[in-house]
Amino acid sequence: MDELSRVFAALADPTRRDMVTRLAAGDATANQLAEPYAMSLQAVYKHVKVLEDAGVVTRPPGPQPRAVRLEAEVFDLMDKWIERYRRQAEQRYRRLDTLLAQLNDTETGTDEQNGSAA
Repeated sequence: MDELSRVFAALADPTRRDMVTRLAAGDATANQLAEPYAMSLQAVYKHVKVLEDAGVVTRPPGPQPRAVRLEAEVFDLMDKWIERYRRQAEQRYRRLDTLLAQLNDTETGTDEQNGSAA
């Protein structure tokens, strides 16, 4: 699985997305991340491991407790991918707007030629 796929797969889970949102405010230990959830600390570690394997977070080596740190650079990769498709969608919308304007002009011109106002 490529890096981008791992990141999107890791962020597909709402709990992990919430953890990422919380980590955007600053580093936190697994215990701190576990506080708002009705789940075991082991389950929190599993979520952190998935995020870590995807490169979304890192934990320094050493004894517990270790801070979990958000790796914001991974979002640059996502942003580039999303931006490419956003630009393509905008181009399609511009072409559609042009086509609709042309159809409207044609329709208005036909109505005026028949002696009726649109």
